[in-house]
Amino acid sequence: MESQPNNPLHGKTLEVILNELVDYYGWEQMGYYVNINSFQNDPSVKSSLKFLRKTPWARKKVEDLYIKMLARK
Repeated sequence: MESQPNNPLHGKTLEVILNELVDYYGWEQMGYYVNINSFQNDPSVKSSLKFLRKTPWARKKVEDLYIKMLARK
């Protein structure tokens, strides 16, 4: 298996990424940055993961937001 030292997503599960984003931004801010229903109405990690796993464009937005969050830290 190749190492990816410059890839901030390497070795991170979608659940870990989502939990870190929620801890950093909160659900309300997440809903602002990524305009999806599972972040805005009765949000939960479980429902959001289900949606993100089925929806590549939304997952990409979440991953991009995670990379921006890491740059701000």
